[in-house]
Amino acid sequence: MSHVANELSSQPECWKRAAELAVQHKDALPAPGERVAVVGCGTSFFMAQAVAALRESAGLGETDAFAASEFPASRGYDRVVALTRSGTTTEVLDLLALVRGRTRTTAVTADPATPVMRAADDVVVLDFADEESVVQTRFATTAFTLLRAHLGLHTEQAVADARTALAEPLPEGLVESTQFSFLGRGWTNGLAQEAALKMREASLSWTEAYPAMEYRHGPISISTTTTATWMFGEAPEGLAEQVAATGALWIEGRLDPLAELVRAQRLAVAVAAARGLDPDRPRHLTRSVILDGS
Repeated sequence: MSHVANELSSQPECWKRAAELAVQHKDALPAPGERVAVVGCGTSFFMAQAVAALRESAGLGETDAFAASEFPASRGYDRVVALTRSGTTTEVLDLLALVRGRTRTTAVTADPATPVMRAADDVVVLDFADEESVVQTRFATTAFTLLRAHLGLHTEQAVADARTALAEPLPEGLVESTQFSFLGRGWTNGLAQEAALKMREASLSWTEAYPAMEYRHGPISISTTTTATWMFGEAPEGLAEQVAATGALWIEGRLDPLAELVRAQRLAVAVAAARGLDPDRPRHLTRSVILDGS
């Protein structure tokens, strides 16, 4: 079994631990009403998008998400939350240094022996969710669960659905598809983007992600009998029928959206295996991007 396959299978237990830790770390995480920016790179950026949309939609305060390299330095926030599995990513460390002393910062990381421990004002370490694989699975979803629980929006159903996502077979014909589109709405947009990234990283698949209502505005033109469209959360009225009419495989998101991401992770590993690829060794990627001179 690959590292990534082994790690993604441990997510239900990791989520339970993260939810329990949320109360312990409540003072390090955003308070209701704070103006917050959530930042990250790669997978962490997409999870930041999901967290930001979830927090703001819950009425807990204005919340933005940025790739760390694109953070608007002139904009004022009460707190910046940085998601960084490795704790060594150059763009994240540079951002934390940039706002130090004028904006409270919190880092959520997997490794307590890295520079981010000194770079942020507050740190939450989820070392039990660290990974050997370059391809992120359990750290990203565990960090999200920590923040979801902090917002009071985590439920045991999410954990139960994750177990279902791991146990049930993937839909028939899905692995054989030649192109994959992932769709989301609100906070699940970030999850859809992350699902697409997993497919690209692990299986070199042609994969895209869109807000669900935008799919009709052009992207649906790629749908055909060899493509698959996967909805995270409730689909807009009529969209499933429109996609089915193209001949494409429609996958309804019937589980908690975070558990649907677990299913998509499994798909990435399955497609990699079908194509003779090693999901632990994605092309041109490393565990952390550390730029020269930083």
